[in-house]
Amino acid sequence: MNYAIVGCGLIGKKRLAGLPAGSRLAVACDTDLSRTEQLVALAKTGRAVADFKRAVADPQVDAVIVATINAALAEVSSAAIRAGKPVLVEKPAGISVNQIDRLIALARENAVPVRVGFNHRHHPAFLKAREIFQSGLMGELMFVRARYGHGGRVGYDKEWRADPKLSGGGELIDQGIHLIDLARWFLGDFKKVNGHAATYFWDMPVDDNAFLDLRTAKGQTAWLHVSCTEWKNLFSFEIYGRHAKLHIKGLGGSYGVEKLFHHQMKPEMGVPDTRVYEFPGPDESWRAETCAFEQDIQLRRNPDAGLLEARAALQIVEAVYQKSRKPSL
Repeated sequence: MNYAIVGCGLIGKKRLAGLPAGSRLAVACDTDLSRTEQLVALAKTGRAVADFKRAVADPQVDAVIVATINAALAEVSSAAIRAGKPVLVEKPAGISVNQIDRLIALARENAVPVRVGFNHRHHPAFLKAREIFQSGLMGELMFVRARYGHGGRVGYDKEWRADPKLSGGGELIDQGIHLIDLARWFLGDFKKVNGHAATYFWDMPVDDNAFLDLRTAKGQTAWLHVSCTEWKNLFSFEIYGRHAKLHIKGLGGSYGVEKLFHHQMKPEMGVPDTRVYEFPGPDESWRAETCAFEQDIQLRRNPDAGLLEARAALQIVEAVYQKSRKPSL
């Protein structure tokens, strides 16, 4: 497939590196032409443009990857959908539920598949965890407990993510939306949403920490914490069933080797039987997700992390931000 990649920063480069074998870059697009030229040089193919409407309408383009700042995701995706091009758009796909609703309507009207970049679903530890969960070994799930954090960097509070008009929020909409999506993947829809977002360290008008208490209709709970004051990068996702516990630690790189601990309870209880799966090596989740996107197109199937999933996660983000607003004096 021939791709247009709109947004040629760090994530655009990851998406280029994750193109499946046989697929290629046809058009690179960014408001900063020097970045598009760098992407074309890396790809050794394609051409550089600054106008995203030209990029998505290019007849050589089969599909569009949208990797812009959050505030531009919905606008670029809308243009691609109107051009009849399948879209892989980075999370959160928009900065409001209203934006997502308009994308859903547009995608249905034009019969265009839209996959949202929840690449964590494609990490091997999560794929193995889903396999174990679906086997029935865990029994009914009771709760999820998860933490996800990084330490920021010098000048972090001056980047676009610190501007609510460009980002739509802080750590909750950034890394938090991944945890919300993963928790929904295992527990289903959340009917009760509690939590708050706070700014403890960084000098910025968006949150650097968020704490969530989410509950399903059955009372199953997701207890989530995301942070950009986690001075040592951390990823921990625990899934508790009546008969087993799964614990995913690390995501590779600075988060540590990705591992899955499967603790299976014995009939007599006591110390469980434990099996550990390790997944060393580079992060291939980006490539796996793009392969799934191409299968969506070829099989004419609904993406399993699409706009409806993005809407559900963003609705929770909005609810927590609403609860966290300070009352006017």
